[in-house]
Amino acid sequence: MDRIRKALDLAREEREALDGGGGARTFEAKVVARIPTTISYTRTTLFTPDVAVLESNRIVGAASTDPAAAAFRMLRTQVLQRMKENNWRSIAVFSPGSEDGKTTTAINLAISIANDHRHTVLLVDYDLKRPTIAEKFGLTPELGADDVLHGDARVEQCLYHPEGFDRLVLLPARAPMAHSSEALASLRSREIVGELLERYSDRILVFDLPPILGADDALAFAPLVGCGLMVVAEGSTQRQDLLRSMELLRNTPMIGTVLNQATDVASAYG
Repeated sequence: MDRIRKALDLAREEREALDGGGGARTFEAKVVARIPTTISYTRTTLFTPDVAVLESNRIVGAASTDPAAAAFRMLRTQVLQRMKENNWRSIAVFSPGSEDGKTTTAINLAISIANDHRHTVLLVDYDLKRPTIAEKFGLTPELGADDVLHGDARVEQCLYHPEGFDRLVLLPARAPMAHSSEALASLRSREIVGELLERYSDRILVFDLPPILGADDALAFAPLVGCGLMVVAEGSTQRQDLLRSMELLRNTPMIGTVLNQATDVASAYG
């Protein structure tokens, strides 16, 4: 509290020196809004990701100066603006095929949103055909989203916080799940999404789903999220596959398209 009070006193003095004392209250409020808060995780399992594993999986660190981090910050800003305009708090990351970089994009987008101190983020691995989020963080979860959907675990038993990534929590899946599309479309799945949204009013949910054209999982789950983001790979994704995917998701509000592996970074979002 002493540090905060000193910051406020200094801000007030600087403001009064500039305008003779007027407007100090407005300036003080802005200073308070910029002061970061610390989250204490009490029911979430903490783990320390292996830096080498993160780098090998192209996961951008929270404080990274890599050009990719700047690209994801730009993507984050545009995504959050669209979500705020429509009061959406959940987003699914889609792709036509399996090699488009969907999961890597979902992870890095979640990390970037978590760096915005206005939000906390829960990244959910609902790619129950081939769950890989835990692997990309070097995590071996004891329980996961598949256990929650089966009714064998509670949500709070399956949450993991990667140290060094403030405001980010993972709900990974442990293993592929039989009849996954039925599970994702079930009443239990709807209840889980509602529970995740209700826990924190500032929380953004990011769901990683299986490729659209490989199974019906993504289509089954799409009605339960606010909006979607499409990931395609330059030189890999076929135009007809993208058009078919967008047609299948015509009832899901799409924020935009991420062009992965783009040679022109400036055109990587549209």
